[in-house]
Amino acid sequence: MNFKELAMASNKLASGHRSCAGCGFPSIVRTVMKATKKQIIVSCATGCLEVTTTIYPYTSWLTPFIHNAFENASATISGVEAAYKALKKKGKLRKDVKFLAIGGDGGTYDIGLQSLSGALERGQNFVYLCYDNEAYMNTGVQRSSATPRGANTTTTPAGKASFGKLEWKKELMQIAIAHGINYAAQASPHNLIDLYNKAEKAFNTKGPSILVVLSPCPLGWKSNTNMSVQIAKL
Repeated sequence: MNFKELAMASNKLASGHRSCAGCGFPSIVRTVMKATKKQIIVSCATGCLEVTTTIYPYTSWLTPFIHNAFENASATISGVEAAYKALKKKGKLRKDVKFLAIGGDGGTYDIGLQSLSGALERGQNFVYLCYDNEAYMNTGVQRSSATPRGANTTTTPAGKASFGKLEWKKELMQIAIAHGINYAAQASPHNLIDLYNKAEKAFNTKGPSILVVLSPCPLGWKSNTNMSVQIAKL
C-alpha cells in the first residue's frame, strides 16, 4: 500500500461531517477502516467523533454504527461480537465481519477503562481505537489522565500561580499489554502508511488488539489548523 493507493481506497466515513478544521481523527478513522476490506461494525463512545459525525438526522458513517454512552463502547462491541459468533455457529450468518470500538482519551483512559479492561481480559475478537487528543476537548478542554504533565487546560490552568497538570500521562499501553493481548500499537497521523499497516495487523490478529493514535486538536492545543500534521510529527 502506497500513499496514492491509500488515498484512492473507498471510505467508510463520508465527507460532510462537522469536525473542526485541522482535527486529526477524520484521517485517523478513515485510514484504520481502510485497512480491511471486510464489513466493519463500529461501536463509538460519546465524544468529539460521535457528535461531529452523527448529528440527527444525518450520519457520515457508511458502515453499521452504534453510538454508546461514554463508558461502554467496549462492552457494546463485546455483546455484538458474541452475538455474531453465536449466529455464525448456528449457520444464520456466513459473512466475515470485523469489529471496531472507538473512543477518545476521555472515553478510553478514564471513563471507559473498566469496560475496555474487561473486553481485553475476556479475549473478545475486536480492535479498539483510541484517538488521543490528550484532554476532554468536546466539553471544553478539561484535563484527562492522558493529558501530559504541565499542560494547560481549563481545569489545570498554567501560569504564575499554577504549574498546569501535575500528574504524568497514564501508561495506557502498558496497562493494555498487561492483559496479555496479542497486539498493541501506537501511531500518529503524520505517517498514515504506518497507521494503515498497524491497523491491518490489528484486524488480522486473533483476539483483542488496541491502537492508540495521537489526534491533534487545534481548538484545545491552540495550534494553527494547517499545522496539525507537522505538530503530530513532533
